[in-house]
Amino acid sequence: MRVLVVGSGGREHALAWALERGGGVDELHAAPGNPGIAALAACHPVRADDPAALLSLARELRIDLVVVGPEAPLVAGLADELRRRGVGVFGPGAEAARIEGSKAFAKEVMAAAGVATAETLAVARPPCVVKADGLAAGKGVWVCRTQPELDAALRAAEALSQPFHVEELLEGPELSVFAVAAGDEAVPLPPARDYKRIGDGDSGPNTGGMGSFSPLPDVGDGEAEEILDAVHRPVLRELAARGTPFQGLLYAGLMQTADGLRVIEFNCRFGDPETQSLLPRLEGDLLPLLGGDLAAAPAVSPRAAVTIVVAGGEYPERGDAGTPIEGVESAERDGALVFHAGTALRDGRLVTNGGRILNVVGLGATVAEARTAAYDAAGRIHFAGMRFRTDIGA
Repeated sequence: MRVLVVGSGGREHALAWALERGGGVDELHAAPGNPGIAALAACHPVRADDPAALLSLARELRIDLVVVGPEAPLVAGLADELRRRGVGVFGPGAEAARIEGSKAFAKEVMAAAGVATAETLAVARPPCVVKADGLAAGKGVWVCRTQPELDAALRAAEALSQPFHVEELLEGPELSVFAVAAGDEAVPLPPARDYKRIGDGDSGPNTGGMGSFSPLPDVGDGEAEEILDAVHRPVLRELAARGTPFQGLLYAGLMQTADGLRVIEFNCRFGDPETQSLLPRLEGDLLPLLGGDLAAAPAVSPRAAVTIVVAGGEYPERGDAGTPIEGVESAERDGALVFHAGTALRDGRLVTNGGRILNVVGLGATVAEARTAAYDAAGRIHFAGMRFRTDIGA
């Protein structure tokens, strides 16, 4: 079977790693990929936001399944284009992908499906949350506990030149639950927890994600099935009833409040960096599940995984490019996984090429053991200005 992974980040590197490890792939390709993915797959210089070129590449390579990593191509309709031309694809069509592409649409679907979420506020006053309606690379959410924070959030939201809304601030521990869906049927992956803010203790601005871990101490792996019944399956049934069945990965960002579980957001693809902690916990071949066989879900290992995101010194304000990176091989020698998120090769040397540069994954019998392994490995990696949180999985 020939598989094409679309994307160039740590999530796509983790997907390529899991697919190659499973043994069911005859040819593995990526577009555009990155230096880490290039060790596993043939990389092609085709951007993830160029559907015409991706379709041409898929047909030229006689691809059986395209696995789309980022959200923007899905919201733009890449999966529709591929399916119309007879190419198999893991990812929803544009109408179903609106569950991530429009917060207003997601609210409408949840209301119709009877799924609990944060209440939209008619008047903006703290405490509250300001959310951009469309895609914003994980940075379109502002938590406002004071009036100055709200004023700054409203200015930032207006600067995005897209609709936004204000909703109640939910309080409680967050978690992510992924469901691989085919219409109104779905199977869960284990719950994970990610860290969105740049600094220790959840300080500073939101980012695309600074780390993750699984399993969770407060929500067992076995509870994911109950969460699907309460959250994912009602939404999947509602989307199917609207004539836009969901095929792919439906990701629910959730909060455990004093009043019960509430949905913070839905995404239409694998989460980043939760995927980097979840896929190493799966045993068996991921390919049949992504190909639509929900009965072929891999078993879940009891072992734990902790992912640390290593970022550039000025992230999230700006990225870093061209800075030499040392120590990746040393980190991998002791058993850590290092997924490339923002790297490039320059004259044969690995250099930075983005905001989030590397994802370092430690594995262990417990979260504490995995956390120690992850931080030991991250300590072996060096580039000028590198930064990472020190409290992931603590």
